[in-house]
Amino acid sequence: MTTLEILERLIAFPTVSRDPNRDLIAFVQDFLRQRGVTCEIVGTQDGRKANLFATIGPTDRPGILLSGHTDVVPVDGQAWSTDPFRLRIADGRAYGRGAADMKGFLAAALALAGEAAGRTLATPLHLAFSHDEEVGCVGVRSLIDRLATAPVRPRMCLIGEPTSMRVATGHKGKLAARATCCGLEGHSALAPKALNAIHLACDFVGVLRDQQDRIAATGARDGDYDIPYTTLHAGLIAGGTALNIVPNRCTVDFEIRNIAQDDASALLNRLMDEAATLVARRKPVFPAADITVEVVNAYPGLATPPDAEVVAFAQSLVEDTSTFKVAFGTEGGLFDTRLSIPTVICGPGSMDQGHKPDEFIALDQLDACDRMMTRLLHRLAA
Repeated sequence: MTTLEILERLIAFPTVSRDPNRDLIAFVQDFLRQRGVTCEIVGTQDGRKANLFATIGPTDRPGILLSGHTDVVPVDGQAWSTDPFRLRIADGRAYGRGAADMKGFLAAALALAGEAAGRTLATPLHLAFSHDEEVGCVGVRSLIDRLATAPVRPRMCLIGEPTSMRVATGHKGKLAARATCCGLEGHSALAPKALNAIHLACDFVGVLRDQQDRIAATGARDGDYDIPYTTLHAGLIAGGTALNIVPNRCTVDFEIRNIAQDDASALLNRLMDEAATLVARRKPVFPAADITVEVVNAYPGLATPPDAEVVAFAQSLVEDTSTFKVAFGTEGGLFDTRLSIPTVICGPGSMDQGHKPDEFIALDQLDACDRMMTRLLHRLAA
């Protein structure tokens, strides 16, 4: 099967993160089994989702890992021109949910696997396909736990997120948290006698913004990023039940996206100290006042040195050898920090097209990825 034919099959599986991905995994497992490749499936306890790991070639030595996620973001509320889960080819583009992010790379990796299975490889090819990347790099962690106990780990890893076939050496880490602000309810006509939890939450958001302003003005810098400093962002606020009731509870969901020079936990601790100061001012009058902060999800950044072996290896496979860092997060930081597998990001398409209606990948990007895979096969067989 060609890369485009495989991509058509992959897009037809509506693997939105909230839904199962087992049908896609079963397709991949069958595709590889027909070519004599054995897969290891690492499933969730409820059986709805799974990661897949496969090795082609010798199993007694470390190889090259091609890694990507199988889940996609929802299409709800988006104005698609055609069925998002049916591949459409037009104007030199392949349209469909996940075409760019990142089933185009998965299709190219499977096409390579089909060729590699018929060759004698000196260096093994590893494939890792995960679930639930789009909700915080959650699913791959069980696969990483499994690889941590393996007698042989991959030598290096290429994450195929869309980079327009350039080599990306890093991305920021992310910490997602929820601040729960507690006040004292009351009738809105007597509002000063109560403590409005939404107002308290707004005070917390003010602290968040102050810290962001400080970092933007005087914080550490990494010029390889479009936004060269750590960012803090409040994305969701919820509270209140009726207009004439002073609310006693409000939550603020926020995130920290940190460059390597900043410690997200230290920034969070500073926010919590500021929150404690806000509460202390109100405790004498309103003993119920409180702000608690819970970390919901976190994943590490990636900061592969530019002189690392994996960078030179990836550059030898692509036509544009420049390097950069991506704004979005990937599973790469987990492979690097938890398994000590040197990692870069390189894949077809652009994230400018990801997560949007009429998502697409340019056909010339798929062709460029196929050429990369052909070069990789030659290296593996040498």
